[in-house]
Amino acid sequence: MRSMDASDLGELYVVKDVGEILRRQVKKRASEPAIFCDGRVTSYDSFYKHSRKVADFLVSRLSCIERRVGYIGRECEPYYEVIFGCAMAGVIFVPINWRLTPNEVAHIVTDASIDILFSDAEMLGVVEESLDMCGHDAEVVCLKHGMTSTSYFAILHSVAKESVLPACDPERTFCLIYTSGTTGLPKGVCLPHKAFFQIREALIKQDLKWLDWRQSDRCLVGIPGFHIGGLWWALQCFSSGASIVVLPKFEPQLCLTAMLDCGVTTACMVPSMINLLLDVIEQNDAKLLKLRKIVYGGGPISEALLMRGISVLGCDFAQIYGLSETGNTAVCLDPDSHLSEPSLLTAAGRPYPGVKLKIIDTDGKVLPMGEVGEVCIKTPARMIEYWGLPDATSATLQDGWIHTGDAGYLNESGYLFICDRIKDVIVTGGEKIFPAEVENVVSSFSTVHECAVIGIPNEVWGEVPICLVVPKPESAVNITDLFKFLESRLAAYKKPTQIHCVDSLPRNPSGKLLRRALRDAFWTGRKRNV
Repeated sequence: MRSMDASDLGELYVVKDVGEILRRQVKKRASEPAIFCDGRVTSYDSFYKHSRKVADFLVSRLSCIERRVGYIGRECEPYYEVIFGCAMAGVIFVPINWRLTPNEVAHIVTDASIDILFSDAEMLGVVEESLDMCGHDAEVVCLKHGMTSTSYFAILHSVAKESVLPACDPERTFCLIYTSGTTGLPKGVCLPHKAFFQIREALIKQDLKWLDWRQSDRCLVGIPGFHIGGLWWALQCFSSGASIVVLPKFEPQLCLTAMLDCGVTTACMVPSMINLLLDVIEQNDAKLLKLRKIVYGGGPISEALLMRGISVLGCDFAQIYGLSETGNTAVCLDPDSHLSEPSLLTAAGRPYPGVKLKIIDTDGKVLPMGEVGEVCIKTPARMIEYWGLPDATSATLQDGWIHTGDAGYLNESGYLFICDRIKDVIVTGGEKIFPAEVENVVSSFSTVHECAVIGIPNEVWGEVPICLVVPKPESAVNITDLFKFLESRLAAYKKPTQIHCVDSLPRNPSGKLLRRALRDAFWTGRKRNV
């Protein structure tokens, strides 16, 4: 493992709001690189000036703080400028998954009541279709000049005087992260500014290097920015004065090229990305000599893949576990734990200082060590609420505890082990899919009586969704037609990889679908059912 030079650590200070990051870094590191993207390099000075222009534009357009501003498109410099522009202007940032269909985008736009929507040129058609579909009136700003009445180019080159920016409250909502819900519709997770700095501050105070960022680091953002993991990672890097390396889209060969060209030292990725990256490294006989740490999360990793990664890359590995609702990571399997005891390789890790865990049964009773139950987390980085959903909020957030829906247990040393999911979420390549959302669409097909979506194991993606359908009486389901039907109605990663017709679905006496019985046929003999 590569040694750590304490003299290279970023300045240890407590961040109170997201906007403060750039204000601080531009004073100390104006000429230093902040963003590497597709061969371009943006300094902290340019980064700040562009973000400030965005903030001035937002203040001029919106009448009060906490209005919602969306962004849809692949990550590039403007994505991060919009993030900090929103933070400085006191409005709420809403990143939207560019993989979604117009119908799915329309739900988020209307649910969040987005006032201004930034879009790259590639997604402009989807944006226009979604707005026509829902009838929502939002001002659209295209990143490419001349494609909308308001262009990003015009914002950056405005000569208007700087506006008076509102004072930031660290408790105020900074962003809405939309995560799929069991009702089939995504829910907006309201996260305050402070959620993005509580864990970093706790690690600094305890002098723990489980996760660390140095000013000289060049940090690969492997996880998309519309996920809490990608957004959280980038903000930690900027907080430390480091540089980020941005991939508009993850492709293994392009990722390797960027890592080599930019001299990446740390990276945050999901296990499926690590697997694909290792393939191209071995194919090219490449050496990432500057890489010192990979942080991974978003889904389980096999012991074989983890040991392969350690062998090929020779760097530290740290696993993070958490949810959008916990402000991203709440538990970490630190680098030392990866090497100290083989049995810990299947653990999620230990809670950070200031984070508490408990395992409860179905009655809410706390279970002793070693017994499996629902994992509950109390963290200072937790969400405020689900946007406009008080009942869903009270079900998930109880007395300061986030009820995760994951099943797990704690060992005698306080390590958390995740065994299965109490909720039915499928995690494929770091993307979460809730069966109810897919089932709602499949069930609308003319000859489908009922259906069930489950995740089955996959060596590359962890698991992938498949669908079992029961035809309507005296009808038949044409599988080819059903796949075509789903093409425009579901994001690509949500579409079932297989569809099978069955006579019936297993149910209990109360009529509840026994999804576990369907899963067992595919997961039997495996150590973990995730």
